[in-house]
Amino acid sequence: MARYEIADVESASLGEAPAGAEAFFELGMMYSIGRSVLVDLVSAHKWFNIAALRGNRDAIRLRREIADQMSEQDIVAAQRAARAWLTAH
Repeated sequence: MARYEIADVESASLGEAPAGAEAFFELGMMYSIGRSVLVDLVSAHKWFNIAALRGNRDAIRLRREIADQMSEQDIVAAQRAARAWLTAH
């Protein structure tokens, strides 16, 4: 599986080709399990949401799983963050 640098993926659509769903899925995984970053379920949900919108079916399932561990406020924050990122990119 390919490795992605967080800064590269977060700004990926600024380059010539937009990042694929796999890159966003990997960011969701990183934040959901704390791989090279602190666990952050809001960020994980955000990246899984973006990956799901780009067609990654595993992201849909994992987004649902972590949502079960989040407060309603955290889910709303994650959705807002995803919308903001999508609007900016």
